[in-house]
Amino acid sequence: MGNEESPEPVSRSDGEQPAGRFVERFAAELAEAGMQRMASRVFAALLASESGSLTSAELSERLRISPAAVSGAIRYLNQVGMVSREREPGSRRDRYVLHNELWYETFTRRDQILSRWETVLRDGAETLGPDSAAGARVAETAEFFAFLQKEMRELLDRWREHRSATRPE
Repeated sequence: MGNEESPEPVSRSDGEQPAGRFVERFAAELAEAGMQRMASRVFAALLASESGSLTSAELSERLRISPAAVSGAIRYLNQVGMVSREREPGSRRDRYVLHNELWYETFTRRDQILSRWETVLRDGAETLGPDSAAGARVAETAEFFAFLQKEMRELLDRWREHRSATRPE
């Protein structure tokens, strides 16, 4: 019964591990959406770990991948702001840790990207001319991103309210 409650991989006689199946399934979804395959697997493994942090050796063992593959995946995940590196106290080993409020922060960064795109698109529409088909198309794209930004900010505000109401700190 203790094995059923454990979120960590559980050995079975057939070699299947519930957490491992989840990791591979979610990683496949992330890769299908455009994330690098190995980064998807490493991210999903961190997400499925009880502590939300693992060492390179732990990731390598759980995913059955090389330390070099872990390093490349971590480099990518760090660049996109999804994980950070922390030194284990009293050790020279690094732990890779998911950021707090990971999804909130990820979508906040996406909002900043949308803002930059909108600015470039508005400049492009002006350059191409509002009376041209290209200028109108680019202006509509800028308007779309402005709309997404407004909706995203409101959605993130509602998420914060929801989280506060359901999880008092």
